[in-house]
Amino acid sequence: MARLGTGIGWRPEIADAVERMPGIDWVEVVAENTCPGHLPDSLRRLLDRGVTVVPHGVSLGLGGADRPDAGRLAALAERAEALGSPLVTEHIAFVRAGGPLTTTARLEAGHLLPVPRTRDALDVLCENVRIAQDALPVPLAVENIAALISWPGEEMTEGQFLYELADRTGVRLLIDVANLHTNHVNRGEDPAKALAELPLEAIAYVHVAGGFERDGVWHDSHAHPVPRPVLDILADLASRVSPPGVLLERDENFPEPGELERELDAIKDAVKDAIKETAGEPVGEPVGEAVGETAQVDVPAAGDAARQRLGLAQAALLSALVAGTPAPEGFDRVRLGVQARSLAAKRADVVAKVAPELPGILGTGYRPAFLAYAQGHPMRGGYRQDALDFAEHVLLGGSPAEGRSRRELRRWWLDRSGPAPRSRSRLARVGRSLTGR
Repeated sequence: MARLGTGIGWRPEIADAVERMPGIDWVEVVAENTCPGHLPDSLRRLLDRGVTVVPHGVSLGLGGADRPDAGRLAALAERAEALGSPLVTEHIAFVRAGGPLTTTARLEAGHLLPVPRTRDALDVLCENVRIAQDALPVPLAVENIAALISWPGEEMTEGQFLYELADRTGVRLLIDVANLHTNHVNRGEDPAKALAELPLEAIAYVHVAGGFERDGVWHDSHAHPVPRPVLDILADLASRVSPPGVLLERDENFPEPGELERELDAIKDAVKDAIKETAGEPVGEPVGEAVGETAQVDVPAAGDAARQRLGLAQAALLSALVAGTPAPEGFDRVRLGVQARSLAAKRADVVAKVAPELPGILGTGYRPAFLAYAQGHPMRGGYRQDALDFAEHVLLGGSPAEGRSRRELRRWWLDRSGPAPRSRSRLARVGRSLTGR
């Protein structure tokens, strides 16, 4: 089987440091942040040096009730070809819900949310994975996600769910040991049991990342150092199978290059020590198809009834998280509240990144204003649209923006969306009714 080696998540903020780091065999890029026709010079130089680049998708939503969007699949395929990648990766998650399938409003999470481990969800996921496999020019690997919440009435453990998925579709697995730790803290799931139940021969590579604990909840931040428990889970995995590749993820709060290199060394040492300790014991090697091949397995189509049942359940959950509707029966309301606040906080952070002018204009008032806005205004079209919608809300009186800041915000909004927001004042409404405008 092809070996990837040791890698790091490539991000523009650390591009120069990654180029200079010793011992980097490969990098992973966020697929949606990569434009095939305009690759950054840093990525081009890495490719010219023979460094493998793997696109990692975050928006496909393979665990959703709808079939995968053909346009998103085509974009993922285009990136794989442009980068000469041996495989592409995505997540076992849903990221949107509602729409024609459920005759409910279409909602976007802006985040990876867990799929219920039920037969309906597995049937839908298997068919969606096969659709994706058929549309991609290289093999697909899918990643287990971190979760703050558990679905009621689940029928399988995570290990069992992943085993059946791989067995029925031949898909590769991207195992995130940090997410196993997250689910241990948040949902009481045993990482060792999950590893024992996995089809180890299906592992394409492994993610390692940091996070933090607050009030008994572990947040998979990708912005903190890798903690010892995550390295211990990595060592447990390496004692069972020699991982084809291991990659450090860091998405923000980037430390000095020396600290990243020390984290990479700690990851290498954890794998090396685990393999040494099992010397003489039967440590598994990945077997079966190489990274460049995919098993052909017949997957029966998921029925429309199963898709609709899953869609209704996911829409009810997402509506509770982003639109303030009542929590579906069986969910932990406290944990739903934690997840809802986490989603709103992530929206505020990402909007501030894609539209840095907004916190610049509103100053310290940006974050509380956005969090208040998010409580009753679900995201309806990606983060750039979210930024425009928030600015319109502020201009129409939704939060404090007076004097100069209001003029600057109005100018920013006009530059990006055309006509000025219409006033909601009574006088303006009367005027529009008289003029027909």
